Amino acid sequence: MFKISTRLGKPLAALALILVLSGFAALESLFVPKAELWPRWEANDKGSSTIVDHGIWDQFLKRYVMTDKAGLNLVAYGKITEADTKKLHGYLINLRTVSVSRLNRAEQLAYWINLYNALTVRLIAEFYPVASIQDIDIGNGFFSSGPWDKNLIELEGEMLSLNDIEHRILRPIWKDPRIHYAVNCASIGCPNLQNSAFTAARMDHMLDRAASSYINSPRGIKISDGEVTMSKIYSWFQTDFGGSEDRVLNHLKKYADVELRRNLEPVTSISGYAYDWRLNDEAQ
Repeated sequence: MFKISTRLGKPLAALALILVLSGFAALESLFVPKAELWPRWEANDKGSSTIVDHGIWDQFLKRYVMTDKAGLNLVAYGKITEADTKKLHGYLINLRTVSVSRLNRAEQLAYWINLYNALTVRLIAEFYPVASIQDIDIGNGFFSSGPWDKNLIELEGEMLSLNDIEHRILRPIWKDPRIHYAVNCASIGCPNLQNSAFTAARMDHMLDRAASSYINSPRGIKISDGEVTMSKIYSWFQTDFGGSEDRVLNHLKKYADVELRRNLEPVTSISGYAYDWRLNDEAQ
């Protein structure tokens, strides 16, 4: 029998009661970041012809991201040279000098996605070896786990965290569920870190390809004996995929291959969700 201490105070006592009644899944849903716009970053220049150079990042990805037989992209964190670490750091410094508010929307999208992924890889490289990104516990707050709330870079006089980039800029401004297939959290259960940098010119193609790759892999959805297990991404961010299980299923069918689409047709409910937080490390 669980007993809730009155010394916890009302907020923590309420949380404890939720955990008693609903289990650990409730804790996850409580702390999934919402898409809350940071208006400061809505500014853009529709007429801008500036193209941000992501060449160094592209070279880095081509050198250290490799695809295994199952289609999973893994990163050779342990093989990153000191010279390439310096180049990656220099790339991030160069991104700091970009007036992102003066870019057009297409360039901004590529900028933010590449920035998020480069910051994540740089963070893993700095703390490597680690078993999971969650072990890099540098966030802020009593319930924080992992590095996502930590301010990592200053842009245009503002300090930003990974959560700021994903949940206060990318999700609320673009409102495109495919963003979840583009930003990478350095985990096996996450959509692949692409082996090339995102560019404005190839954005739609790359987002569609990333969505298709994930959805048609067991990490995205698995059907066995009529039981459907999906990535927790579709539970955590269900609102981005339509707001209901039916709309999530419709989203999946859009990118599913012929066999998966056929298997999804009779599905009316989702049996469960799963996610693998192990590091997407080539040396695993």
